[in-house]
Amino acid sequence: MTAAGAPLATSDLPLPLLHRGKVRDVYAVDADRLLLVATDRVSAFDVVMREAIPHKGAVLTQLTAWWLRRLEGEVAHHMLSADAAEIEREVPALAGRRAQLVGRAMLCRRAAVVPIECVVRGYLAGSAWKEYRRHGTLAGERLPAGLRESERLDPPLFSPATKAEQGHDENIPLSRLQEVVGAERAEELERLARLVYERGRAIAAERGIIIADTKFEFGRDESGILLIDEVLTPDSSRFWPADRYQPGRGQPSFDKQPLRDYLDGERRAGRWNGDAPAPRLPDTVVRATSDRYLEAYRLITGETLDVGALA
Repeated sequence: MTAAGAPLATSDLPLPLLHRGKVRDVYAVDADRLLLVATDRVSAFDVVMREAIPHKGAVLTQLTAWWLRRLEGEVAHHMLSADAAEIEREVPALAGRRAQLVGRAMLCRRAAVVPIECVVRGYLAGSAWKEYRRHGTLAGERLPAGLRESERLDPPLFSPATKAEQGHDENIPLSRLQEVVGAERAEELERLARLVYERGRAIAAERGIIIADTKFEFGRDESGILLIDEVLTPDSSRFWPADRYQPGRGQPSFDKQPLRDYLDGERRAGRWNGDAPAPRLPDTVVRATSDRYLEAYRLITGETLDVGALA
């Protein structure tokens, strides 16, 4: 049995398993509710590692819950509870499974998922910088000339993308989003994505963090559009230390950079071809990656994540 706080690569709960993604296991509770379990699985360069990263799932779930509590009354969302004891009371079938729930589980309202990632880019980085450097465009639409890597974008760009189970998401123009969901709903998705990004960017800036870009997912139920999945986490966003920001280059970040750096080194040395299976990760890389996630949580919330206390 998994002890509370121990790394969890795969959950095993007495509920119907609907989906096992790169990080989250999704279970059906009943006709109206789902259980999302953020495991400690980690991927890089579209390959899932064999090792689990301690506390990663708890950081993703508890940081999402922290943001959603601050958005209460502004944006409708799917979270019902991220408290393991409350989830056990609400779902009696989970009695005795608290070790797999603590910190990482979220009880949610069901929603029909909008099949588009709603990306907001406050800075030119990642796939957006790669496309701009080659073509001067983003999703085929022309951007101003002369922008540098990591340059601030004012106003931020709303940049929807298709959702990909395997490989990279694909940036699409706003016109394609309108074709998929309709013009009115596309306008509302953009409004909500910008609202959450601007709210999060302002809070993070007070704590010395730049949220360079982020992606949101939305769903629909009978009440309207809901913010779902994870929100403003190191997996869904680029967090940069403001005191080290310098446009014209890539930025250090509070995410799985130690993991990417190690894998880059293995590729350059010819010990890994970039495909699955990934090379074994040294304990030092696992610990360094875990520390990055915990540090991101601490800097954003001002608190240390104590998974034992959540039990």
